[in-house]
Amino acid sequence: MSPRSASVNEELRRRSRERLLQAAVELVGERGYDATTLGDIADRAGSARGLVSYYFPGKRQLVQSAVHRLMHRTLEEALEREPRTEDGRERMARAIDGILGLARDRPVLMRQHMAGILQAEGFVQCPEQQRLSHLLRDTVARHGSTDVDADYPMMRALLMGAVYAALVPGAPMPVPALRAELFKRYQLDWDMGLPQETEAPDGSCRTDVSRFFATDQRPASREG
Repeated sequence: MSPRSASVNEELRRRSRERLLQAAVELVGERGYDATTLGDIADRAGSARGLVSYYFPGKRQLVQSAVHRLMHRTLEEALEREPRTEDGRERMARAIDGILGLARDRPVLMRQHMAGILQAEGFVQCPEQQRLSHLLRDTVARHGSTDVDADYPMMRALLMGAVYAALVPGAPMPVPALRAELFKRYQLDWDMGLPQETEAPDGSCRTDVSRFFATDQRPASREG
């Protein structure tokens, strides 16, 4: 049997990494960060446990990268939903609703993510985080900013603050109230953006996230 080509090996590595990211999002959302081990993630992904360290230095980096992927793809989907638009105010509204929607629909996952950011490592500078940053910067620019380098960090801080406020255990702020404040700041009409739905009754979200992770069906056996 002839050896696999470099392009085939690269595709296999990409799929392995994507499956690990998806498994991390699913398991941390179901169990929380502390109750999820790297072995659990590898098992859910159908990968050998030693393969995790090939892609990620540790669990914190893996989980942050996984959540940044979910945020990036959620934001991308919100911005490009039909009807497509180039209107800067509408795109800003969609961006706000996309991020607040994650706090509403995936409270366990997003609470763990916010807690991880406050650890000594802070933000993990990964490709997923960079793609998220690019989309948010583009949103700020399209909204009409004349100083994106100053306005993007402010928007990011406001969104993070809103997510944090929505997830404070015992004293969460309602997402509609946070939305209203952000819409007021950016001079957006209430009927812009994405439809607002109610929270999942048990505080979790079981919607399928596989569309955000470009993988085929998980293999029956673990990869080497």
